[in-house]
Amino acid sequence: MEIHSTAVVSPKAELAEDVKIEAFSVIGPRVTIGSGTVVGPHAVIDGWTIIGERNQIFPFATVGYPPQDLSYRGEETQLVIGNDNIIRENATINRGTQRGGGATRIGNQNLVMAYAHIAHDCTIGNRVILANATTLGGHVRIDDCAILGGLVAIHQFIRIGAYSFIGGKSGLRMDMPPYMLAFGAPAKLYGPNLVGLRRHGFPRTTIQALKNSYRIMFRSGLTVVEAIESIRQEVEDVPEVENLIQFMLGRSKRGVTR
Repeated sequence: MEIHSTAVVSPKAELAEDVKIEAFSVIGPRVTIGSGTVVGPHAVIDGWTIIGERNQIFPFATVGYPPQDLSYRGEETQLVIGNDNIIRENATINRGTQRGGGATRIGNQNLVMAYAHIAHDCTIGNRVILANATTLGGHVRIDDCAILGGLVAIHQFIRIGAYSFIGGKSGLRMDMPPYMLAFGAPAKLYGPNLVGLRRHGFPRTTIQALKNSYRIMFRSGLTVVEAIESIRQEVEDVPEVENLIQFMLGRSKRGVTR
């Protein structure tokens, strides 16, 4: 274990043997940090926080502090972070609230860029990118491989589907369908996330099926039920199209971006 002489690490914190804590960082008594994780200078990690292996936490990040929610009264709520995540300078990640499920959860291989904020009770999957100054309200769910551009603001209780892309300086106030691209304040759909789908190696047949599904679901004027029936009759049956259909059938608290 390598702990800089100026770092303040509680003797009650549980750190793996090869964790590195750099200068002037503060680690609270209820923190657990897994093997290979590096905590950069001036970072603060506190609260009931569990951090997995091989994470990189950059200077001035604040991880595991209480939620910015007036209902919070010091309850034992958690922040759980997986493996191989990168948390850049001045990012802030809050713990959960009791009424929101008790935990903020972040999966594996995510990139949280500088000044990004992840609020209480958010759930983030794997290989998600939050660009600089992205702000998540409470209770946001982001599925795998979604990308949020710089200065994006996400309303509370929003779900963002897998492999979607939200352009910079956008404001999202309704759920974001998977595999799609949106931009604006408020954000609007502009079709499938073609560049992202190609970069992730989706075959042409799948991309074409998603393009056809987008046209029917969001641009035909049909109701959701009518659009799903049409898609199942007209569009090639691929798992991604079924995922889109199930997303549209799910219970949305704020509606779906179109």
